[in-house]
Amino acid sequence: MCGRFSLQTPVPDLAELFEADPSRLEAWSARYNVAPTDEVIALRRGAGGRELVPLRWGLIPNWTEDRASLPPMINARAESLETRRAFRDLVIDRRCAVLADGFYEWRKEGGLKQPYLIRRRDRRPMALAGLWDAWQGPDGRIPSCTIVTTDANELLEPLHDRMPVILGGEGAQMWLDLDISERTMEPLRPFDREALEVFAVSRRVNRVAVDDAACSEPRGAPIRDPSGWRERPPVGDAPPDQLGFF
Repeated sequence: MCGRFSLQTPVPDLAELFEADPSRLEAWSARYNVAPTDEVIALRRGAGGRELVPLRWGLIPNWTEDRASLPPMINARAESLETRRAFRDLVIDRRCAVLADGFYEWRKEGGLKQPYLIRRRDRRPMALAGLWDAWQGPDGRIPSCTIVTTDANELLEPLHDRMPVILGGEGAQMWLDLDISERTMEPLRPFDREALEVFAVSRRVNRVAVDDAACSEPRGAPIRDPSGWRERPPVGDAPPDQLGFF
């Protein structure tokens, strides 16, 4: 799944990298601990081409009557996009990509949850496949989004059985840019494990209210191969005072 991520890349750099118009964005400061219900930067296809837009993370379908009773829709399983009511229409014409520098996942070590940061080895920002919608409530219009997940690759399986769909260049084009009649689900697959790396980070990130550079600072050498997990404490076995928590 994907429940927390970071985005520090400046907006002008994102606009250039993804060839998108940033004019709909207001000021964006570096974020190190983005959480559900926060505003995120999404890439989508507009009338004039690709654009960067602010969206609330946690999808609110346009047909929702009672927003308060809605379960949090921060993730959407790729396998059910075409069958679940909340997603089946959006996957046709309301696709987007949520931009991130890396995302967090947790592993139970010594009875405590140790956070890890997953990022691309080349340090390029990630485009995480998503869907968006706009809900009209008594206080106005709320555009929102969800992040699509798929099976975890071999590198990330020790953390979770799911991972966000990371779109490569061709995958992003297939997900976002093709005409509606040509759009495909083919990009919704696990990302190449050899293009990713994993770092243990401070448990500061466990607290949603904490949002500073220390949250995403790597602690120790990266894990770049599934065999690297052998050097970590066995799940649930090591006592907390031997784990090097930060």
